[in-house]
Amino acid sequence: MPESRRPNRGPSAAAENRAALVAAAREVFASAGYNAPLSSVARAAGVGQGSLYRHFPDRISLAMAVFEDGVTELEALAARPGTTLDDLLALLTEQAITSTAFIEMVSARPSEPDPRIIDVRDRVSRVLAGVLGDARRAGHVRDGVSADDLVLVVGMLAGVLARTPAPDRRATAGRVWALLREGIVP
Repeated sequence: MPESRRPNRGPSAAAENRAALVAAAREVFASAGYNAPLSSVARAAGVGQGSLYRHFPDRISLAMAVFEDGVTELEALAARPGTTLDDLLALLTEQAITSTAFIEMVSARPSEPDPRIIDVRDRVSRVLAGVLGDARRAGHVRDGVSADDLVLVVGMLAGVLARTPAPDRRATAGRVWALLREGIVP
């Protein structure tokens, strides 16, 4: 069966192709994992592999583009007045349920991490740090728990969810948070 690609519209389609690749990568990585074949991403986006590599020279570039959307969403939520740590953790949990590969990638601590991953992890940590003081004062977080600790906790959650069948992830996330809150909440 021939692949169904959109007709090549040249450079005028670059932004549309990039958006299609990011959306396809989000779906493919969520269902098949971070190491899914990039040809699957190109096929799901309806573009050729040449288009994929013009926009994203390597797997991590594509993954970072997908993760960027999630971090931007997190930053937008944090900028809203009245946003709590629970609100941010709920969004991160939802992102972990649907995109375990990305959360796991950012929370991992390889010996020589890619600087792009460090930048994203630092952005997430800064967002969490911005509301951590209020959460402490309200008695929702123990003294000594840092934003980096929370990034680690979300990474632990993602690690569990990555090995959990998709239909069971939401319930598993609830159970994990119930257990983790014992160590976070005074």
